Amino acid sequence: MNHFQPRRGQLHAERIPLAALARDHGTPLYVYSTATLTRHWKVLGASLRGLDALVCYAVKANSNLAVLATFARLGAGFDIVSGGELFRVLKAGGRPGQVVFSGVGKRDDELAFALDAGVGTINVESAGELARLSAVARRLKVRAPIALRVNPDVDPKTHPYIATGLRESKFGVPVAEARRLYHQAVRDPHLDVRGVACHIGSQITSLRPFIDAVGRVRALATDLARAGIRLRHLDVGGGLGVTYHHEAPPSPAAYGAAITKALAGWDGEVHLEPGRVLVGNAGILLTRVLQLKKSGRKTFVVVDAAMNDLVRPAFYDAWHDIEPVVTPAKGARAVTCDVVGPVCESGDFLARNRKLVLPAEGDLLCVRTAGAYGFTMASNYNSRPRAAEVLVDGDRALLARERETYTDLIRGEALPPPARKPFRRRRG
Repeated sequence: MNHFQPRRGQLHAERIPLAALARDHGTPLYVYSTATLTRHWKVLGASLRGLDALVCYAVKANSNLAVLATFARLGAGFDIVSGGELFRVLKAGGRPGQVVFSGVGKRDDELAFALDAGVGTINVESAGELARLSAVARRLKVRAPIALRVNPDVDPKTHPYIATGLRESKFGVPVAEARRLYHQAVRDPHLDVRGVACHIGSQITSLRPFIDAVGRVRALATDLARAGIRLRHLDVGGGLGVTYHHEAPPSPAAYGAAITKALAGWDGEVHLEPGRVLVGNAGILLTRVLQLKKSGRKTFVVVDAAMNDLVRPAFYDAWHDIEPVVTPAKGARAVTCDVVGPVCESGDFLARNRKLVLPAEGDLLCVRTAGAYGFTMASNYNSRPRAAEVLVDGDRALLARERETYTDLIRGEALPPPARKPFRRRRG
């Protein structure tokens, strides 16, 4: 369910025509729907009734301040993976005590920032990080609230780049090592052991991997309790997928029911870290056709959005539905074409071998399900300014991020001083 639907022959974002947003803010343009964000949050929350759950939105999926503020006002916690994401959460009004700090490579200054801010939990991912965090906490004269991120060695059956719970993954620690580290941590006066965490990947489309991972982590918590180490929360991560093309992921209701059943009898708090499922189809990328190009039998639709704006098709060979903003005439013939951008790479495409009603120059296209890992993975490759972002709420549109300018591209850079003239000795 999303709120990007046709009205009177034109796609709208809630009650605003996408064509009007393109006119006012230009293209490429990311557009997010407040109603869709809110609905997804409430549907997921309803599925978790019966659990003492803290739902921490995974900021890496979409870190726009307006999106974060929307979730903060709904009562969300936040899952962060960098000091920059923590800075954004605090600016957006997020409560630091409801922040979970994950990530395999936290710097000491980021750990210090998190402790100063008073984050709820730091998910530790290695013995080395545990030692460094203890040293930082000692220097700041605080106790660091921790959970160990355990690698449950569960295959999430997703793209290998976003699978994080397998034995060969860089994330987390094996269960056997976790037992040793917990016994070490509870004896450390600078560490406050609070929970155990896992996260097995993203865009997961079946329930079995979640159930297996929760079972293994819960078993570890039970073993630790028998040894006198009582944990207050169990973090089951995120990763529930969305439909891009033919995927059929479990509904939030089915997911919530499965997690609740797997945790039957658990009397502590449960942390969850959803990202894509909350924001994926709450955002679209709006792009304008620059020209059509024929090359032999191939037809290219060249648009003003590129791989620097939406890298998922090039990076993951990901599918995003693409449709015209203005509904085509009945009986209009579809052709097979590639939708490509201006970047100087053959991998710069939004869709390949896609059947579309052939647009004309100047037409607007809507790239669906671009709210997750869209702008947040954007770059300035080819010295292209990044797109603007708009958050729609009913009939109101907030320019949530201004379009970058050429001046923005060189902000912080410096030219070398003028070359010195070589010394020449006078003759005579």
